[in-house]
Amino acid sequence: MRRPLSKCGMEPGGGDASLTLHGLQNRSHGKIKLRKRKSTLYFNTQEKSARRRGDLLGENIYLLLFTIALRILNCFLVQTSFVPDEYWQSLEVSHHMVFNYGYLTWEWTERLRSYTYPLIFASIYKILHLLGKDSVQLLIWIPRVAQALLSAVADVRLYSLMKQLENQEVARWVFFCQLCSWFTWYCCTRTLTNTMETVLTIIALFYYPLEGSKSMNSVKYSSLVALAFIIRPTAVILWTPLLFRHFCQEPRKLDLILHHFLPVGFVTLSLSLMIDRIFFGQWTLVQFNFLKFNVLQNLGTFYGSHPWHWYFSQGFPVILGTHLPFFIHGCYLAPKRYRILLVTVLWTLLVYSMLSHKEFRFIYPVLPFCMVFCGYSLTHLKTWKKPALSFLFLSNLFLALYTGLVHQRGTLDVMSHIQKVCYNNPNKSSASIFIMMPCHSTPYYSHVHCPLPIRFLQCPPDLTGKSHYLDEADVFYLNPLNWLHREFHDDASLPTHLITFSILEEEISAFLISSNYKRTAVFFHTHLPEGRIGSHVYVYERKLKGKFNMKMKF
Repeated sequence: MRRPLSKCGMEPGGGDASLTLHGLQNRSHGKIKLRKRKSTLYFNTQEKSARRRGDLLGENIYLLLFTIALRILNCFLVQTSFVPDEYWQSLEVSHHMVFNYGYLTWEWTERLRSYTYPLIFASIYKILHLLGKDSVQLLIWIPRVAQALLSAVADVRLYSLMKQLENQEVARWVFFCQLCSWFTWYCCTRTLTNTMETVLTIIALFYYPLEGSKSMNSVKYSSLVALAFIIRPTAVILWTPLLFRHFCQEPRKLDLILHHFLPVGFVTLSLSLMIDRIFFGQWTLVQFNFLKFNVLQNLGTFYGSHPWHWYFSQGFPVILGTHLPFFIHGCYLAPKRYRILLVTVLWTLLVYSMLSHKEFRFIYPVLPFCMVFCGYSLTHLKTWKKPALSFLFLSNLFLALYTGLVHQRGTLDVMSHIQKVCYNNPNKSSASIFIMMPCHSTPYYSHVHCPLPIRFLQCPPDLTGKSHYLDEADVFYLNPLNWLHREFHDDASLPTHLITFSILEEEISAFLISSNYKRTAVFFHTHLPEGRIGSHVYVYERKLKGKFNMKMKF
């Protein structure tokens, strides 16, 4: 007997077959979606492969190479002078350590500075010397390239930190703000202790236990902070609120102190003591001497003083430049976990404001903290983002190129002329140089690398408490003409070359004419002459019928 068909047109016993056929029909009209299984082995292999494509910093190799290339370009596009300390507290000391001639400023005789930072460049100089490659150009540029590489590492670390704390978009804009900051461009390749302090601060912040960070490491960050303190003791000012916050939030406070901070501090300070013992010849705690002179005794006022509000009214706005509105906007938008960074910035400005002697470079280490807020501002801009980016980039580009290539370049360009004077005279004692400028206006033997007699006006501060103290430079500028006639009372004591700012020429013209000095070279210095600093640097050479004088008074 034939069975009746079911409602679905199939025999009752063929239910499974009907479902199968129905399924096949449906699949013919749609795509088959397969669930992907993530094998742990496969995922780990991918991750390791990605790491191999990256670098030791944990970021894409192309990002690191781009940053290194940019900072090296940055290095060679900064051809101006900023402050004397970029030479006299680093390269000049390093040159003296390796080649045993030169000049050490009063800070070294009073043991206010540590040899730790100059030792880095002295090691480079020693290697070049042993290889027979210690040409003056390499002595000038290799230390700056080394500083540029360290700054590139710090830039990448800042990017990595923001990628951990937020996301790649925020990290990208913070990175952009950091790279296009005119003041960072101006300072980050200079051989200043402030530059090294900033580099160490950024890298230490990468390991600092910020909320959301995946790279926190108390030993690493405290080691970097300790090294920053050894190089520049005022680093303790910036890190005080950060260290205090870490201590308050740490549940195992005793363990943090006994097993992290104390061992790190002991090792780092011992290393500094040993280095300074070798070069000073006696045990010296230079960090205490430095803080005592600059903070406790406030003797830095000898080099100038400013009103208490200077950092807020001039210093901070100037170094931020056109980043300032984005910084303010970012402060309103940023999450609460970044409040500690803002507190650190304000704390640092307040503490430095209590010191009479103020300089732009002193607050340079807070600039990367500000870039976090600037980047956060750019991330949340919608309508005006492209105009804002163009404005930020172009305004900083102009300032970076002007300050790096034009403003205050004469005192470096004249050193190339001195090099020629040295190498064009087979008998080095036949030529002599006298630099009649505010003291330490130019570099010294690190930019000549030739034992040519060079004299400059000195300006050590009064450490004896005398009233109405005047240094040699001050006495000279009271009456330059009388000083010159008194100092060089006979022809035998006259130098073969004089170097001075253009502003002084009219005042000493009688001496120049009577001593047969002729202007032989002119170097542009600045569009903004001020006080004792002129717009150009003049070089005068003594012209005689016979040979040049052989002696110079020192």
